[in-house]
Amino acid sequence: MSGPAQESGQAAAAAPAGAGRRGGLGQGWPLLGLGLAMLALMLALTVFAPLVAPYDPSATSPDSLAPASAAHWLGTDSIGRDVLSRLIVGGRTTLLITVAAVLIALVAGLILGLAAGYLGGRTDEIVMRLLDVVFAFPVLLLAIAVVAALGPTVPNLILTIAIVYTPAMARVVRAPVLSVKRWDHVEAARSVGMSEMRLVLRHILPIVVSPILVATSLTLSQTIFTVTALSFLGLGPPPPDPNWGGMLSEARQFMELAPLTVIGPAAAIVFATLTFIIIANGLREVLDVGSVR
Repeated sequence: MSGPAQESGQAAAAAPAGAGRRGGLGQGWPLLGLGLAMLALMLALTVFAPLVAPYDPSATSPDSLAPASAAHWLGTDSIGRDVLSRLIVGGRTTLLITVAAVLIALVAGLILGLAAGYLGGRTDEIVMRLLDVVFAFPVLLLAIAVVAALGPTVPNLILTIAIVYTPAMARVVRAPVLSVKRWDHVEAARSVGMSEMRLVLRHILPIVVSPILVATSLTLSQTIFTVTALSFLGLGPPPPDPNWGGMLSEARQFMELAPLTVIGPAAAIVFATLTFIIIANGLREVLDVGSVR
């Protein structure tokens, strides 16, 4: 996701928590609780996928494109593999790529954003202009180009998605740092000779954690879409490992004969994306992100 929608999401996440709007704090906890419960369910199925899945996701059978039944709750695909088992195990691959890529983008964006925002001047200009080059391209198109060049392996997918989302994370970190570094308590710490590294870690980073958490949740929801889109286009993890985007791509030609082969992975993608969006909205209310400019 790029353009005005992404920029508005970053702007909402980029202000540090503070005084101002306080009425929404109580409303955020139920929303955050719902999101965390959905996340817990998703993680439980992912972690215990080999135990939960009723069949081997790669096992084939003569009963292809079978409808839902007691033996196969979501039916079977074109070569007789159990759709539910592939859905559960495929979630592990999709979420592994998503979380790993966002963590790398978060670390890289945190370092670059802190350096640009705190040091300012020439450093800020150089870092942000370099990131603007990446940010100028639509996320999905850039990801397609990089994966096509490197090859559709899991490590390459993680690296590619981390690269395309690092500029957004750096912007989210930089924006509040530019403001917080001028606060009185930061100036006081600097005046007594505190080292730059210690000042950033003790007096700036804790204050900007709130918008970073919200931005990370939003980025996870966007990354789910990017990973599944790449897989749908044939640039995802290679077979035989299942993944949600690949399942959609394989099932689209049989959707009239076996609609559950499409509905299953599509519902999983929507559920995962919605989970992280709900968590982000809950965090925004609970942490009061966006109340200070």
